Amino acid sequence: MTIDLADPPTGARSGPLFGVPGSRERIDTPALVLDLDAVELNLAAMAEIARAAGVALRPHAKTHKSTALAKRQIAAGAIGICCATLDEAEVMVAAGLPGVLITSPLVTAGKIARLMDLLDRTDDVMVVADDAGNVAALDAAAGARGKTLGVLVDLDLGQRRTGVAGVAEGIRLAREIASWKALRFRGVQAYAGHLQHVATRAEREALARAAQARVAALVAELRAEGLAPAIVTGVGTGTHAIDSEGPFTELQVGSYVVMDAEYGAVEHAPGASWPFRPALFVAVAVTSANAPGQVTTDGGTKAFALNGPLPTVVAGPLAGAAYAFAGDEHGRLVLPAGVAPPPLGTVIECTVPHCDPTVALHDAYHCVRGDRLVDVWPIDARGRRVPVPPG
Repeated sequence: MTIDLADPPTGARSGPLFGVPGSRERIDTPALVLDLDAVELNLAAMAEIARAAGVALRPHAKTHKSTALAKRQIAAGAIGICCATLDEAEVMVAAGLPGVLITSPLVTAGKIARLMDLLDRTDDVMVVADDAGNVAALDAAAGARGKTLGVLVDLDLGQRRTGVAGVAEGIRLAREIASWKALRFRGVQAYAGHLQHVATRAEREALARAAQARVAALVAELRAEGLAPAIVTGVGTGTHAIDSEGPFTELQVGSYVVMDAEYGAVEHAPGASWPFRPALFVAVAVTSANAPGQVTTDGGTKAFALNGPLPTVVAGPLAGAAYAFAGDEHGRLVLPAGVAPPPLGTVIECTVPHCDPTVALHDAYHCVRGDRLVDVWPIDARGRRVPVPPG
């Protein structure tokens, strides 16, 4: 499949800042800044890791929520895109992205109806399930449309969020899926999200190997039943180097494309740094310097996700300074000893605590190369698209 990498027109290319030296420091704040050089390095690095391991890539759009980035992942060799929500999937399918897998069960009548609308547009979409009643509802809806829907058994690896409890339950559900006329059993999803940020490599690897054993046991039993899974999917950025050697046929990695402070605190391997570079930052501007020893900025809790380490300044005389929140619209930087307050209006870039929810707070990526703003991409898969019920 040929992917059109052209992005929706934004007006950025004709704006006064586009391509101008130093324009990165003139972006209106608070803003989400995307370093395209780092993104391209990350795309190439993960594609090579998957190729060398002989596994496929189906990266997770929940991280970036952007068809522009999803297109580039496909162009770099990914076979499809994972979506955490139906809302994301609808945007990805509308943009022509192939191989969309929705990784959370869809159980309400409204969502199942919207899923059927997606099937009307493409048969290249799959879902996961962990309940026989939900499987029956999916079959009824797909059968009524004259469609066939691919379904994977969702296996819980200890996060206790979604998924069947164990091998026996997985076998029963796989048989159930295979028994329905409008459904096609495609395989197994097993995602250990709770292991991705285990701080040390040794502990993370031990836990991941134990999770792999559960997946391998289910796969072996399915094969013995004549239900060999075509797809065994899961894996996050934190365990990619471990799980690429396990029973998985594809990787659902997400954060690798931009990275964040949470992963910066995790050991990739003893004495080794991550093969991926931080590519995502939040730019804020100094708005007040009247309080001694500190400055106030225009980026508060509406600009950064709170479920991660505090942001830090990435460059300049305040590099490494901790960022504190001072309200919905304000942040605070304590000045290091002997450092004078920056002039009002100074743009400061900070690390992103947790990439996925921080991206969800913004409407656009301000794309940069070096010190130049080169484009603006809408974050077009963020938000909810629930249809308004008829009056």
